Amino acid sequence: MPDPDDTLRRELGWTGPEESHFEPDTRPTRRKPPEPPAIPGRPPVNFVPSKAPENADPDDSGPAQGIPTDPDAERARRTFREAPPAPPAAPQQPVPPPPPPPPAPAQHPHEPHQPPNLGHPEPRPDAWEQGPPGWHRPSQRPPGPGGPPHQPYGPPPGQPWPAEGGFAPDPAGHGPGIPPLPTGSYADRIRVNDLVPQKRQPPGSGWRLLVYRATFGLINPGPSPEDLRVAELETKIKGLLRGHYKVGVMGKGGVGKTTVSASVGSIFAQLRQDDRVVAIDADTSFGKLGSRVDPQAQSSYWELANDKHLDTFADVRSRVGNNAAGLFVLAGEGTPARRRVLDAAIYREATTRLDKHFSISVVDCSSTMDSPVTQEVLRDLDGLIVVSSPWVDGAATAGQTLDWLAAHEMTDLLQRTVVVLNDSDGHADKRTRSILAGQFSGQGQRVIEVPFDGHLRPGGVVDPREMSTATRRRFLEIAAALAEHFPTHDDRRDRRDD
Repeated sequence: MPDPDDTLRRELGWTGPEESHFEPDTRPTRRKPPEPPAIPGRPPVNFVPSKAPENADPDDSGPAQGIPTDPDAERARRTFREAPPAPPAAPQQPVPPPPPPPPAPAQHPHEPHQPPNLGHPEPRPDAWEQGPPGWHRPSQRPPGPGGPPHQPYGPPPGQPWPAEGGFAPDPAGHGPGIPPLPTGSYADRIRVNDLVPQKRQPPGSGWRLLVYRATFGLINPGPSPEDLRVAELETKIKGLLRGHYKVGVMGKGGVGKTTVSASVGSIFAQLRQDDRVVAIDADTSFGKLGSRVDPQAQSSYWELANDKHLDTFADVRSRVGNNAAGLFVLAGEGTPARRRVLDAAIYREATTRLDKHFSISVVDCSSTMDSPVTQEVLRDLDGLIVVSSPWVDGAATAGQTLDWLAAHEMTDLLQRTVVVLNDSDGHADKRTRSILAGQFSGQGQRVIEVPFDGHLRPGGVVDPREMSTATRRRFLEIAAALAEHFPTHDDRRDRRDD
């Protein structure tokens, strides 16, 4: 009985010697992608197909008589792998002959001749196993003494990850089409004015206020340019103040010096509710400042200087008077029967105690520049108001005051001085006022004209709420001009030590 292995070898054309120790190769082989089916050539004209034997196996794939042999099929049979039968191809145009193979490289005379590998062709490179340029494929063998060195997974050091795979980070920090992240705080970007509509400010005077009240607020024309200007002046007066601020008021008797002192102090007290403002009567010739602020005030310098228990503001409050605007006043000696002369020592002691509780002081000075009290007042001033009447005699006295300051090298105080042309009786000539204003402003001084006001004429208590609109506007300008020189720190002690 013939051996089945011999029969199989003869059918497959195997002519090599028999090996008794042959074992099939069980290693996993890489599957090669199927090649395109070969186009069979045209049979010759005198080709006669032979009949297959009757007892032939239909599954037998051995070579048939008279049928040409395909080299690829023969190669597949040698490797014990049967290629799938090629489907019948549609008639196509004749394929041009393939180009001739490239010449084989020159063989070195000492190197042995290497036969071509016909049984196991070189595998084609797999597109899935190829990486981008510069990409290192990880080693399949663990590092060791006999293995290759460990290669890091990823691009070489110092180079970015490749972007064509979709997993590499963008060196710019954001991908295409994605806006960059916003910088800054999220809370700072939330503005209340953008979310909450602002309420329009109602008008303060004129026909706009009349329309606003007549329509019960349904029609709000808004503030007028005059109202906006007044609001700007009030904002300056409410500006930041560090330490203390002391203003002196000087001028010839009868020009309205005391009235200006009470009016400016009342404006400061009305608009600066968080600060305490006091008016000090330093006129040695029967000053009347107490009667223009609080006629009921009884205490004066001597009671304030001799009281040893003024530890709190409540203790000081019992020694001074005040008006409806919130202005406090330290009155002078008002009773001729017990006439006491004010000197520099008493003034210094009283004002030192007041400075501990009051932020702004308005001092009504004497008309005599050479008196000791006036000299003490000038050493401690941060601003100055020189009051002049719109007449020749009052303007001449104001000019002499400015010259005296310049002669005594008080240029810093002179730069913080405001000249007030006060029309106290309403008989001032407009031409005269303009000439005087031009002469004072030509020397670099700030000049403000105060019109006549019937409320201020009788000599009663000064209340800024009862002033006319024009008069209050002028006093706002005076206070705003002084507020421009508010100190940023309390340097009066340094100047007193000098």
